[in-house]
Amino acid sequence: MEAVIQIKGLTKDFRRGFFMRRVTALEDLNLNIMKGETFGYLGSNGAGKTTTMKLIMGLIFPTKGKVCIWGKEPSTKEVKRKIGFLPENPYFYDYLKVRELLQFYGRLFGLENRVLKRRIIILLERLGLEKEAETPLRQLSKGNIQRLGIAQALINDPELLVLDEPMSGLDPMGRRDLRDLILELKSEGKTILFSTHILPDVETICDRVGILVKGKARKVGPLRELLKPRVIAYEVTATGLDKEVMEFLQGIAIRFIGDKSRDITMEVDEENISEVLDILHQRGARLLYLVPKKETLEEVFLKEVIKEDENNTGNSTTVLS
Repeated sequence: MEAVIQIKGLTKDFRRGFFMRRVTALEDLNLNIMKGETFGYLGSNGAGKTTTMKLIMGLIFPTKGKVCIWGKEPSTKEVKRKIGFLPENPYFYDYLKVRELLQFYGRLFGLENRVLKRRIIILLERLGLEKEAETPLRQLSKGNIQRLGIAQALINDPELLVLDEPMSGLDPMGRRDLRDLILELKSEGKTILFSTHILPDVETICDRVGILVKGKARKVGPLRELLKPRVIAYEVTATGLDKEVMEFLQGIAIRFIGDKSRDITMEVDEENISEVLDILHQRGARLLYLVPKKETLEEVFLKEVIKEDENNTGNSTTVLS
């Protein structure tokens, strides 16, 4: 597969404060984003996601390492014409109207009037902004500003889409619409890189993910590999138990809910599930549900954050976003 973005040994240091103390935002990042894939870039606030996005876009320059897009420098006009970019906190000219702003960005890309007019109509419809087309930006809600930011990132029909926290400011319906849009763009063959800390969205739409912790890439790979089908517990629901058995099961359960009608819902680890099922069978209880609980992306992510915290106890190095 063709690598659209190639990142080799990417490091970014900043100088901060009166004494110009060196702080590291990104450390020795190696990453390839392949053509046509949707890549989720995960990390807590301050992990280095935004710094990476700015380096990819050529807005800042690395201390060490290199970024290539289609084998070229990010700052070249040829590359920039094929990229759509949404920054973390987009700022627009608030005296312009929605349609005027899209016209402005379309002209920056040199789009012909006929093509630009059609692109604006399509994007206003896709982002649910038709009714806001003649509304000044200063009157838009935060969610609609975010939708407009996504529209401007798509105005040039880019081959590569770079989105920094695109779900920020969107309500649940807006997040659902954006997920659907990303899946639609993926089906069109677009390459999409987006950063987020909203993990359920990633599991829905990404081919691969990278977990960034304090400026360091901890895990990179396909979701199916990171989320191996490892059962971490079982959820059991049963009815018809006597009080004595309910008290015994409560003692070995990770989580237990029981009521006077002799119904229980409990979470049991893998070591105890056989014993629990044997007891239910011997006591004549009726098993209603047995559901295995598998490791989620959130659990994988938190595990890496905790591991990094333990490794860096006492380390005073500061990491910026």
